[in-house]
Amino acid sequence: MDIGTDFSINMLWAALLGYAFGSIPFGLILAKLAGKGDIRQQGSGNIGATNVLRTGSKGLAAATLLLDLAKGLVPVLLAYRYFPQEVGFAALFAVIGHCFPVWLGFKGGKGVATNAGVCFGLAWQLGAIYAVVWIAVLAITRISSLAGMAAVVAATVAAVIFGWTALSGFLAIIAVLVIWLHRENIKRLAAGTEPKVGSKG
Repeated sequence: MDIGTDFSINMLWAALLGYAFGSIPFGLILAKLAGKGDIRQQGSGNIGATNVLRTGSKGLAAATLLLDLAKGLVPVLLAYRYFPQEVGFAALFAVIGHCFPVWLGFKGGKGVATNAGVCFGLAWQLGAIYAVVWIAVLAITRISSLAGMAAVVAATVAAVIFGWTALSGFLAIIAVLVIWLHRENIKRLAAGTEPKVGSKG
């Protein structure tokens, strides 16, 4: 009974930890501080680095990317320290926090960069695979959405192949969520109208 209670409490704390970090809208905050206005009213309306790049500031986009990655990495590392058995919940809710931040009416980003940080926190090998696939697909196609979706799938498959079964379920849920959030991108990919990195659309 005590073990079950401890697990439930630690699971809750791990989830709250992940959500608290994940829900920080760095893209929105940085864009406003830099005088770029409300990023949600520009480009795709997304708060992630790809849309921040459409403001014309590569530095601002890079900072958003790194901070969005960090808010996935940090809660996972903290969970490993304090709630090692429930680290998967910290990982999952970091991405959920980014995608559905309470501060923005539950309208956030699509979770790709935050999940990169999650993967590096869970196991550096997962992070490396995620990054290689993400960068490779982006370099070949210049389509951010396609690169992100390929990376989340690759990380899930890698977790299964390398036997990280305790993590694969959480990564699979994240992959489904990220792909679902890209459903409009998928329609544009099918129609051949998905914008490439560097475009203003």
